[in-house]
Amino acid sequence: MAISASMVKDLREKTGAGMMDCKTALSETGGDMEAAIDWLRTKGIAKADKKSGRTAAEGLIGVASEGAKAVVVEVNSETDFVARNEAFQTLVRDIAKVALSTDGSVEAVSAATHPASGKSVADTVRDAVATIGENMSLRRSAMLSVSDGVVATYIHNQVADGLGKLGVLVAMESAGDKAKLTAFGRQVAMHVAATNPLALTADEIDPAVVEREKAIFSEQARASGKPENIIEKMVEGRLRKFYEEVVLLKQSFVINPDLTVEKALAEAEKDFGAPAKITAFVRFALGEGIERETSDFAAEVAAAAGKK
Repeated sequence: MAISASMVKDLREKTGAGMMDCKTALSETGGDMEAAIDWLRTKGIAKADKKSGRTAAEGLIGVASEGAKAVVVEVNSETDFVARNEAFQTLVRDIAKVALSTDGSVEAVSAATHPASGKSVADTVRDAVATIGENMSLRRSAMLSVSDGVVATYIHNQVADGLGKLGVLVAMESAGDKAKLTAFGRQVAMHVAATNPLALTADEIDPAVVEREKAIFSEQARASGKPENIIEKMVEGRLRKFYEEVVLLKQSFVINPDLTVEKALAEAEKDFGAPAKITAFVRFALGEGIERETSDFAAEVAAAAGKK
């Protein structure tokens, strides 16, 4: 029989499964709603997708590198307990390795074949949800590569090989000594982990952010009652200070605060044996930007006890 859109919608509302999965289930069962629900449950799809509404803000950051490229992925779970699970750690590590064969986008990584399961990464994660019993998701991923040079990596608070709560990639273009480039790049990656710069250069900062800062600085300067020409110079000075705080190359290098990252790189070129340039960086901190569910524990206890 023909599977109508309303049937798919009805099944989706009953199970929480995805539209394509619902359509497939109805097709496989000849449009029988109850049989389709059982089909989804048998496949573990209904169970997995019903959990998709729960906040997954824990998990792990995974990093993998190969040659002149490296990737970083964030795979979320609901609890840190699951993040410490060896099966989950293996899943994240494998996803990072799979990401190396893609362009690094979430879409490409999700669609890529997971070597252990033979299924797509998206389906493998969904199977893991059904098995482990928590909502999980590949939230984001990124890749950096260079034509000649290295992509250094760093995992902060590493819990297992290539896995932790914060991961950084730093791409460096240079024909110099690769081992020395990697060592310096790792130091820069540690710096990025500590300082969380907004951008590599001042030109890469969102213009809206710069304008907002200028407006604040202007108001502060005008409050001093100084003439406009002096105010303009005050704003320029404060904007310069702002760049020193948020632009990677202008920041004081945490390894040697007497130098900026830019100057430290220039000095390190003597060891590299060739000019070098930091071309990009990526910093993933676990759960950043996720709105976590909060609850009043005392209220929950009172409710459980039948109190108001």
